[in-house]
Amino acid sequence: MRIAVAGGTGTVGTHLVRLAEAAGHEVRVLSRATGTDLMTGAGLDLTGVEAVIDASGPNTVSAGRSRSFFEAVTTQLLRAEERAGVRHHVALSIVGAAEHPHGYYAGKALQERLLAESSDAWTVQRTTQFFEFAEQKAVRLGPWAMIPSLRCRPIASVTVAERLLRLAEGEGAGVVRDLGGPEELRMAEVGRRCFAQRGDRRRVVELPLPGAMGEAFRNGSLLPGADAEQAGPTLAEWLAERTP
Repeated sequence: MRIAVAGGTGTVGTHLVRLAEAAGHEVRVLSRATGTDLMTGAGLDLTGVEAVIDASGPNTVSAGRSRSFFEAVTTQLLRAEERAGVRHHVALSIVGAAEHPHGYYAGKALQERLLAESSDAWTVQRTTQFFEFAEQKAVRLGPWAMIPSLRCRPIASVTVAERLLRLAEGEGAGVVRDLGGPEELRMAEVGRRCFAQRGDRRRVVELPLPGAMGEAFRNGSLLPGADAEQAGPTLAEWLAERTP
């Protein structure tokens, strides 16, 4: 089948493209690098596409910028899908975004609402933070690395990509079961182990974030519930598989 991947050059999107092509699908990457502006719709042509997987996202912690991004991108994708007759829209979201619409999560909550209000066949997969999050979000200051204080069940981004692809191959299912990793960890501990594996001697310091979002990070509100699905690998297994 022909699948379009929004955010196909990002953390999850890169895995998605590789996995989909390996499975024999024809993949169209939707990004500025391939001539598509998701926010304006310029260059957005979904002719012949059967399913769209949206793994895009802005690099921001601003609620306003996050809402602006996801409103524009979701609206443009849904319009283009209607014109082209795309049968299925799959979106990656975050566990807890609907209940805690603050900061970046505000955009994800809006994205979910827009899909729920659309007439298209859609699926939303909420997942926990990726292992990569620890290094990506670390603020490096000389010998220190500041990582947000966060209780989480981190998951491998490739595991998320595998799930999104499987969902795209099926029919619209609405909001499916949350997906998280097999261990509860603090994100700072993930960062320490990631840095250590690379031989980076920085001292990792937990940084409590302010406001409602920081409180949700710290108190476990963003952990998946008892009915959520868990999927490996563990952090130790993931570290053993990656190239330092």
